[in-house]
Amino acid sequence: MGCLVSTPRVSGGIRSKPGKVGEIVVFVPGLRIPKPIDFSQPLGDALSKSLIERLSALRTRIVVMAGQEEPMSAKPRRTATQHGGSSLADLQQALEDYLPVLLGLVQNGIHLQHMLQFVWANQEDYAEETAMSNSWYQVLSVLHLMAMLSLSQANTLLLPKKTADSYQSKVSEESRRASVDIFLKAAGYLDFAVQHVLPQFPPELRKDLPLDLAEGVLQALSLQALGHAATVQVMIEDA
Repeated sequence: MGCLVSTPRVSGGIRSKPGKVGEIVVFVPGLRIPKPIDFSQPLGDALSKSLIERLSALRTRIVVMAGQEEPMSAKPRRTATQHGGSSLADLQQALEDYLPVLLGLVQNGIHLQHMLQFVWANQEDYAEETAMSNSWYQVLSVLHLMAMLSLSQANTLLLPKKTADSYQSKVSEESRRASVDIFLKAAGYLDFAVQHVLPQFPPELRKDLPLDLAEGVLQALSLQALGHAATVQVMIEDA
């Protein structure tokens, strides 16, 4: 004995209601974190003491906070792409405080661009370490970290959670709307990196950049962020 599904008929054939978009999981590459650096020695009298101290304090704060973030490969499978919520937001704020100061140094102090060696390591494999005496490399690395933290924040918002009035885990509309803004922010960081920072590197230096900072990788991550933003927006409208 068979079963029949009743579907409303309209002129021109059968119209079925589009299926809802399911929950999504965000791919977040391992974080690249900075290593300590002493600003005072290489810069000497090139900058004021107060500016050197500010740069040093901001970057040291980032180094310490980034070092406290647990590698994603060490996290439980259920939250494999999730970093700590509040600590992650604090690190993002520290980067937002540091970036304008760093950009001012790079854009207004051209002669200082090659006086410092910046070292960043892949959190998943500390042997994968890249050092460059180029301030634009620092800017690029900061933007990449800000984008990865944004993707991780968005993913955290999209993890189903139990509510007081429900036994089932679900994602609230508020969290979905917040994740859309964060996805767009991540895409903006990556697009700025591709359009305005990478062109500052001579071709021979671009070849020495780690794979995570390659133009194609940054573009792919930006498209992923935009795609997720569009998908979540559809989920909101379809709810």
